[in-house]
Amino acid sequence: MLIVMKFGGTSVGGAERMAEAARLAIKSAQAGHQVVVVTSAMSGITNRLVAAAEKAAEGVWDPAVRELLYQKHAEVADLLISDPRLREEALARIARRLDQLEKLCFGLSMVHELTPRLLDAISGVGECLAAPLLAGAIASHGYASESIEATELIVTNNQFGAAEPLMEMTRERTSGRLRPLLNRQAIPVVTGFIASTEDGVITTLGRGGSDYSASILGAALDADEIWIWTDVNGVMSANPTEVPEARTLREISYSEAAELAYYGAKVLHYKTILPAFQKSIPVLILNSFNPDDPGTRVTVSGRPSSRGVKAVTSFRNVSMITISGRGMQGIPGIAAKAFGAVASERASIMMISQASSENNLCFVVGSVEAPRIVRGLRNILELDLHQGLIETIEQDDNVAVVAVVGDRMRGTPGIAGRVFAALGESGVNVIAISQGSSELNISLICLENEAATAVRAIHRAFQLDQPSQP
Repeated sequence: MLIVMKFGGTSVGGAERMAEAARLAIKSAQAGHQVVVVTSAMSGITNRLVAAAEKAAEGVWDPAVRELLYQKHAEVADLLISDPRLREEALARIARRLDQLEKLCFGLSMVHELTPRLLDAISGVGECLAAPLLAGAIASHGYASESIEATELIVTNNQFGAAEPLMEMTRERTSGRLRPLLNRQAIPVVTGFIASTEDGVITTLGRGGSDYSASILGAALDADEIWIWTDVNGVMSANPTEVPEARTLREISYSEAAELAYYGAKVLHYKTILPAFQKSIPVLILNSFNPDDPGTRVTVSGRPSSRGVKAVTSFRNVSMITISGRGMQGIPGIAAKAFGAVASERASIMMISQASSENNLCFVVGSVEAPRIVRGLRNILELDLHQGLIETIEQDDNVAVVAVVGDRMRGTPGIAGRVFAALGESGVNVIAISQGSSELNISLICLENEAATAVRAIHRAFQLDQPSQP
């Protein structure tokens, strides 16, 4: 069996965690599997790199940053890699990468312009520092291993900051580079998060994109399974900080996983599902701190619950933008112009609701993006505002989205009624509602300070703390 296993930042956060990651990879290889490892940067490194880039853009580059990063990784190498030759090789690669970082940041401090392209080149350095350490740890145990930067493998478009893979070229490069290593029973260690354009310019797949990297590589190699090693036991029926009795879901479908990831479940990056789904590759969410737990398995069909609802989640740090006006009724093009304004800001809409009277249209976006979206709306709808067709464009930051998810909600009568009855009994006011025709998700907007109450009420109403029946 060919397994692509990805280790998140906490799973490679230090020497002890990297040693455990190496052990888990070797254990699967000893069981007769071919293994490709994808690694994130060590915990906190990406944030530190972004902060250094932002400082450099202000004209301040502190050479001590390079030394601090080198020392942090050198200390891990000393503890992790017992073979002196392997340790020196890993440290030499790290030093070369940090030299490149220093040149980039020094140049940035001169030009004072942090472009998305330059930010990608800097923010992806952390994975390039972690991969040689993990490969060295595996090799120290007698297993052939090689550190490979994903810029050699994953080809993307030039949408810096959130690039999308070009799968045909990626498949060709990945197979040509990794298959010979796998055939020799080696364990390649590939950098997550980063990729490159066809011309070799570094791109990134977005924050959380190391999951995406694993899925892309799994699809390119026709892997049998993709394992995402993180610091929790899998996808849960709710956020345990909001619902202490929440339980791990042992099997869910791709569609359920995508809905939960999109609406705030942080265990799985929502883009991860796409390449795996297209190839019907099972994705396992596992806990590197508790590797004996079976975790969550994501498959095509999942394990539908007789309750209909599988999980409930909430999403904060959002803003509701409302466009209102009695003159909107029957006037074509208002929604098109509104969504065009959002698209021009390269923002994503999380939820949409419109009254049947057409007098009101509201949608939810990230709070960081909301002010510039409102400005864009006022510009593009200026004539409609002047003519009185639109009366107000308002932004409300005091809201949260609550999403109720389950494959078997489709066609099951009474689900929505039970959801809103539970909210009514708990005194939660629903501001807006949205349900897609797929019926996999009922989303609602409530006040932010009522979101946790809403999640607990729905979780309790559907007895999601109890094992589901098929």
